[in-house]
Amino acid sequence: MPTTRRVLFVCLGNICRSPTAEGILRAELERRGHHDRVEVDSAGTGGWHVGDAADPRMRRAASARGYDLTSRARQVTAEDFQRFDLIVAMDRQNLADLEQIAPPPAERRADLRLFSSFLPYGGPEDVPDPYYGGPDGFDHVIDLIEEAAAAIADHLAGDGTVA
Repeated sequence: MPTTRRVLFVCLGNICRSPTAEGILRAELERRGHHDRVEVDSAGTGGWHVGDAADPRMRRAASARGYDLTSRARQVTAEDFQRFDLIVAMDRQNLADLEQIAPPPAERRADLRLFSSFLPYGGPEDVPDPYYGGPDGFDHVIDLIEEAAAAIADHLAGDGTVA
């Protein structure tokens, strides 16, 4: 990866799915020795949790697998479409919300993608929001994100561009 790439994960409140994707991709990039070549961030479409740490249940589930979720919630901004090369929506509703605030494709830097496009064929279209469910939901989200982390890292490493 010859240049610094920037990727932003987006979910609803930025306390469960997107900070987990941020933490897991950082770990994958660290494992590959590419942590200094990719900037990883996360945000939410809503502003309810701005400044909050990731949900404690998600932090516990991630910690049990060796991931440290240290980011603080923030809300996505129109400027993010210029700052990032790749913006990854965790579900179809997040994608629709992002498309509402995004400038036209010709006027933005970011490629907007659905997270499931990085999952193997047959994976779910949406990463389910575990917020209102039980502990198994947090583990399931981590499973899905782990499954896609290598594909996202490979995508970013490609030829230096985001396809």
